[in-house]
Amino acid sequence: QVQLVESGGGLVQAGGSLRLSCAVSGSMFNFNVMGWYRQGPGQQRELVASITSRGTTNYADSVKGRFTITGENAKNTVNLQMNSLKPEDTAVYYCNAVLPPRSTQYWGQGAQVTVSS
Repeated sequence: QVQLVESGGGLVQAGGSLRLSCAVSGSMFNFNVMGWYRQGPGQQRELVASITSRGTTNYADSVKGRFTITGENAKNTVNLQMNSLKPEDTAVYYCNAVLPPRSTQYWGQGAQVTVSS
């Protein structure tokens, strides 16, 4: 059974940094795409950043220049380094993976990130 295990997150003051990590377990395939989504209170889930198996990255405009996504395809892991955090970054952050052979999408359990002003 495929599972995504997240770690990191927490409470930080505005301007601070946090790091999120995610690992895929139970899959014999390496990811096609892995990424992070977030959902703030009363808001829809939105893409924060993603990385493909070839290392191509994509970022939401709101986090460009502040967040960095890295991944190791062979290890099925992804990290999100979040710098210069703002109160509006407060949300539950979800790891996402798209895995072969059917491009099935999987989700982590969510990690709370709270940025105080």
